[in-house]
Amino acid sequence: MKTDATTDGGDGVLSGERVRHGTGVNSNRAFPTEGHPANLDPFVLFERFYIDPDDGFPMHPHKGFEIVSYMIEGGMEHADSLGVEHTAREDEAMRITTGSGIRHSEFPADGEACNGLQLWVNLPREEKEADPDYVDASADELPTRETDGATVTTVVGEGSPIELRTQMEYLDVRVEDAWTWTVPEGWAGFLYAVAGSGSVEGDAFDEGDVFTTREGGEFAVATDGDLRLVAVAGWPHGEPIRQQGPFVL
Repeated sequence: MKTDATTDGGDGVLSGERVRHGTGVNSNRAFPTEGHPANLDPFVLFERFYIDPDDGFPMHPHKGFEIVSYMIEGGMEHADSLGVEHTAREDEAMRITTGSGIRHSEFPADGEACNGLQLWVNLPREEKEADPDYVDASADELPTRETDGATVTTVVGEGSPIELRTQMEYLDVRVEDAWTWTVPEGWAGFLYAVAGSGSVEGDAFDEGDVFTTREGGEFAVATDGDLRLVAVAGWPHGEPIRQQGPFVL
């Protein structure tokens, strides 16, 4: 396992860690893990999930945070206590504001395996009891731009229909040569490698790796081939993150 990052969330690269959920679903978790035990205010949890055709998450409760699910391969069927039923497919996103409480289920669509990314974002104290809410976005609704050396899709941020109650940005970046990740001063953020290999600030960065920062700044990403990653950053709430299973108090 890579151990370049400090356990208090300082800059550096760590390998994600395997997590097996009670339902049989496997994930590669960026944080919190044994190697990176801290949350990254305002972010509670981030992982890549892999759901086999016969597995999934039956109806279960959540409260006190927001969820962003972004599909990498296959489709995932979502149903919730608001009456929403929706299937998200490759490069499509869903956002759930759990607020005062919601129940939902997640299963692979079409009898085929799927995988994607899930981010939990803490709600500030004054919004913990917000009404639960849901929104989704197709791939065509997420703005994509070309830069020198990379293609960048905005999952959350300017131009995206996916909005959260925390000021943040979530980018899907396909690096072909080099790309500079700019994190506003005072924001916390992380990079997670989805596919391929490259480097971040000169350190090797491969599929399943995570790079974190609490300080903001500019970070150099490079590859000799193709590297797909997500870049997520947000303004910290400065409040304790108290996670108890599916609830963030």
